[in-house]
Formats: sequence, C-alpha cells, structure tokens
Amino acid sequence: MGLASGLAIYFIFWWVSLFLVLPFGVRTQAEEDDVRLGTIASAPAHSRIVWRMMITTLLATTFFATYYWAVEIKGLGLDDLTFFPMPESLR
Repeated sequence: MGLASGLAIYFIFWWVSLFLVLPFGVRTQAEEDDVRLGTIASAPAHSRIVWRMMITTLLATTFFATYYWAVEIKGLGLDDLTFFPMPESLR
C-alpha cells in the first residue's frame, strides 16, 4: 500500500467514524431550555466538536490499524472472504 492510498483509506475511515460519533451525547437546545435567538429548538446546545474530532481520530486510527494489520501483515484479501462457495467449474 502506497502513501496516497493509505491516506485515502484513513480519510474514509475518519469520515465514517465522524458520522458514527456525532449523534452520541447530543442534547438539543430545547432539552437544555436554552433556545437562542435565530436558531431552531433542535439545534445542539453544546457541539463539543473538538472533543468529537479527537474521538473520531482515535476510532479511525484503530480501524485503520486493524485494516493495515489484516491486509498488509496477515495478507488477507477479497479471495479470503468465502460468503458463497466457489462452483466446481471455476476451481
């Protein structure tokens, strides 16, 4: 795996991890009884985006390390996934 493909795969893991982390622990302005002028009641009261980005980075790094270990160290690939048995005519 080259540097560019490694960074691209890490970016995909990071982006997916961000969407996994975003909904957890969100309290709306309506739940906090603090609806600010110009916002809707369902807007987050405290976004804590820096904290969420740190958790996302940790999660994405864990996912990428697992992927790297499985593909580069252990040599696993798509041929190793046997969801369907291979027909006899292709063996």
